[in-house]
Amino acid sequence: MVPKDVLRQVRRLEIYTSRIVNDVFAGQYQSVFKGRGIEFEEVRQYYPGDDVRMIDWNVTARMDEPYVKSFVEERQLTVMLLVDASGSQMFGSVSRLKYEVAVEFAAVLAFAAIRSNDRVGLILFTDEVEEFLPPRKGRVHCLRLIRDLLAFRPRGKGTSISAAIERLNAVTTRRAVVFLISDFMDHGYQKMLRIANKRHDVVAVTVADPRERELVGVGLVEFEDPETGQKVTVNTSSPRFRKAFSTLASGAFEETQRFFRSSSIDSIVIRSDRPYIQELLRFFRMRERRMR
Repeated sequence: MVPKDVLRQVRRLEIYTSRIVNDVFAGQYQSVFKGRGIEFEEVRQYYPGDDVRMIDWNVTARMDEPYVKSFVEERQLTVMLLVDASGSQMFGSVSRLKYEVAVEFAAVLAFAAIRSNDRVGLILFTDEVEEFLPPRKGRVHCLRLIRDLLAFRPRGKGTSISAAIERLNAVTTRRAVVFLISDFMDHGYQKMLRIANKRHDVVAVTVADPRERELVGVGLVEFEDPETGQKVTVNTSSPRFRKAFSTLASGAFEETQRFFRSSSIDSIVIRSDRPYIQELLRFFRMRERRMR
């Protein structure tokens, strides 16, 4: 049984994200994500006016009359949402946790996909893949996906982006649009992600919180790593410490963003203290300009 409060959250999220998709992103999703292109449909008899370049000479020779290949435009996409539910995603210094922002962002993408009659699937991961929802079409499936995101209670606390990519490769046989939604506080995944981007259209969505790169001076504070449980007490009133922390954290963030750029992986940065709509619009416009 699904708790009633989760069902209420699903309904609220459906109303909110559907409004965003319909009012803000109408048409933009479909314009920047194309289908697989031209797909072979059948071989049929030649009719006057057909393109002679489409003649299938093997069939023509067997049938002793001209036959041509016909093709159709395949628009339908498979969209895979890879959502990080590790311990570091359960952090939030403002009104919401990073995971809550990730869930809402994933819901927007899911409804955009369903509205375009695309299939959408889900891989939820921590230090292992904890849940997989095969890609399907339709509103009911989309609501199931959102429900799973909201009701999810992870077993693990660590992060393994590599495990999520391995599962993606195992369950997708054709090119897909892949949104990897994470804070990317992981290591050793870069090579696999670079290879995955050659097979799929990968978009890296970084979920960030302002306190991860900038501390406030409030005296002695005990910090706990949500993935390892390691604790340390620091003096946040020290300007020297705050500067060193900011330099180190900002350096790690920028290194990840440079990796995306050097690997030709499209990326979006969303924050727990700011609306993400402008960032998503900026991403769509960038893709549109690149396709002209």
